[in-house]
Amino acid sequence: MAAKIYVVYYSMYGHVAKLAEEIKKGASSIEGVEVKLWQVPETLPEEVLGKMGAPPKTDAPIITPDDLAEADGILFGFPTRFGMMAAQFKAFLDATGGLWRTQALAGKPAGIFYSTGSQGGGQETTPLTAITQLVHHGMIFVPIGYTFGAGMFEMEKVKGGSPYGAGTYAGDGSRFPSELEMQQAFHQGKYFAGIAKKFKSSS
Repeated sequence: MAAKIYVVYYSMYGHVAKLAEEIKKGASSIEGVEVKLWQVPETLPEEVLGKMGAPPKTDAPIITPDDLAEADGILFGFPTRFGMMAAQFKAFLDATGGLWRTQALAGKPAGIFYSTGSQGGGQETTPLTAITQLVHHGMIFVPIGYTFGAGMFEMEKVKGGSPYGAGTYAGDGSRFPSELEMQQAFHQGKYFAGIAKKFKSSS
């Protein structure tokens, strides 16, 4: 049976959604893997989102906590809010108490990707503080380390991401993932899928 990988994200302005789509492409490039995009529920009213200038959501289905148990591996993506994951994603994880009680996610590989507004805005603290969620569920964190190669050491261009996972800078909202950031996202999906597939075949 194919390893089932879920790419679960929250994206207010579309930056994380862009990364999620590229991560899906990377994961789908591995034979014997099925990949599905999901988004977590929005917690803000449409009126508030409109005033914030948020565009319409993508057509990715809305996930429920119980859906997570069906996956063999999960990549979680979110924007930062003051160096931590956005409240919308935290609210979703707060609703996974039933899965925690039964440890339904224990032993499943998990990865993280993210977006921040500035270079000092949480490219490392956002994934670092998110790892606590994985730990309580008994999940196995799979960082990309420096497997992306030379792209990890780019100094001439602005580039998001870190050994924790793929990332991008949104700036004032007008900047979208660069070609290099998209390549890193593709790499993370491919790298993670290969590891999730190994876990699946050994279980």
